[in-house]
Amino acid sequence: MPAGSASLLPFSLSERLARPIRQRIAAEVVAVFNDRARGERPVVPQPDGLFGPRSVAWRVHGDVTSMMVGGIAGLLLQMLHPGVLAGVWDHSNFRADMLGRLRRTARFIALTTYGGRAEAEAVIARVRGIHDQVRGGLPDGRSYAANDPDLLAWVHVTEATSFLAGWVRYAEPRMAGADQDRYFAEMAQVAEALGADPVPRSRAEAQRLLRAMRPQLRYDVRTAEVTRILFNQKAPSRAAEPLQAITMQAGIDLLPAWAQRMHGMESPFGARPLVRAGTLGVARTLRWAFERRGG
Repeated sequence: MPAGSASLLPFSLSERLARPIRQRIAAEVVAVFNDRARGERPVVPQPDGLFGPRSVAWRVHGDVTSMMVGGIAGLLLQMLHPGVLAGVWDHSNFRADMLGRLRRTARFIALTTYGGRAEAEAVIARVRGIHDQVRGGLPDGRSYAANDPDLLAWVHVTEATSFLAGWVRYAEPRMAGADQDRYFAEMAQVAEALGADPVPRSRAEAQRLLRAMRPQLRYDVRTAEVTRILFNQKAPSRAAEPLQAITMQAGIDLLPAWAQRMHGMESPFGARPLVRAGTLGVARTLRWAFERRGG
């Protein structure tokens, strides 16, 4: 078929031809975020949840690519805090199931964002119960507990800033500052319900919290090990391998420069345009795949 001739096809016919491709791509992505062995199904958006359809959180969290990129950047930031790292190191099976950990985080975000209020409150209560059991000692002899308000604040602010940064870079570059502040105000509901303190309610407050926490951050052999496992995990399918590779690189690129330096992952300046262009292409493809999925 000559280049450009697809535009001459009747819309209904071109859509019919494209539908199997859309469905295949969408099915691959849905499988990544839902553990079929545990009976998990995609979260169905409910208007009576914590935020609602007009919220900024619904907008930001609805884009697969920017959320994946933001999730990787957020995890890399979280692992720089010794207390957060110790909880993962001592109490999770990340060595054997890093993908499972990422999937569970994604499902928590989906349920608290799009689930009904009862569903969101139930998953928050479940996570709080898990946190109550996660405690131990750091290599330097200090104790840690996952329900420590400071640790929860670090996990929250790194996730929120990373998800928002991914959205702005790959979905809405001209996002209004007021909407960005509103995003932090909305997400504060979940952070406070989990027991985090302090909780930022604006971009400025989030940046102040990041700066205040930086003296506590460290990079050591355990940070390096978690990062190595993260970047060497096997993709859930061969079709997902290119998506995983580009989003991993984009996650590094999304990190603040100081965090890239701590991880020893500074992106060569010349590589940034390629990573960003490739990720934007993936984002557009996935948005296309999920459009009119039920048609």
